[in-house]
Amino acid sequence: MPERGRPRSFDRTAALRRAMEVFWAKGYEGASLSDLTTAMGINSPSLYAAFGSKEALFLEATDLYTRVEGSDIWTTLEETPTARLAIEGFLTQTAKAYSQTDRPQGCLIALGALHQDSSQGLICHDLRRRRAENHMALKRRLERAVAEGELPADFDGQTAATFFATVQHGMSIQARDGATHAALMATVAGAMAAWATLAGARARTKHQSVTNSGLCDRNSSGLEHGLEDVQ
Repeated sequence: MPERGRPRSFDRTAALRRAMEVFWAKGYEGASLSDLTTAMGINSPSLYAAFGSKEALFLEATDLYTRVEGSDIWTTLEETPTARLAIEGFLTQTAKAYSQTDRPQGCLIALGALHQDSSQGLICHDLRRRRAENHMALKRRLERAVAEGELPADFDGQTAATFFATVQHGMSIQARDGATHAALMATVAGAMAAWATLAGARARTKHQSVTNSGLCDRNSSGLEHGLEDVQ
């Protein structure tokens, strides 16, 4: 027998996603129980029965957000061959993810709760932890570039990671305020203009070498095909 107030067709995963979108749009404090239950299609007793509390629902929602939203941002950062292209791709994917019009703009992790909240700090602590993990991912990618010889040994990965994380957080606020994809891409261009100063001449040379290598590969392939045609 279904619990009172919970529809027979209750889909917990779908309800969680709808709650995530409410928190994403309104933040933890701004999302009322009425907002949540209306979006989820259940009443308050059913919400508590299924998720335990508003705080627990938010934490599950942010877990879901981390898994399903913006994954291309972090995949690009990890898999792109040079640090410069990785950072540029990271910011470019951020601009794309934050400006989509079929969902709330900006980032739940950056905007979900910036001040002490009614959960006695539990929510703010969780979001700070997640932001710190994102910062660490940037720092690890830059440190990898140092280890691979792309960046100089004295490169300050901590400062650079903080800079680019701050740019990303600012893009989240811009997007929430209505910035278009083009406007966010202008921010990306400005941030990448700082790369040369942060990374130094050695990184520029390495990046150019990788770029030229790719061009040479393509040109060689074209030359080979041309010779085959002549033969």
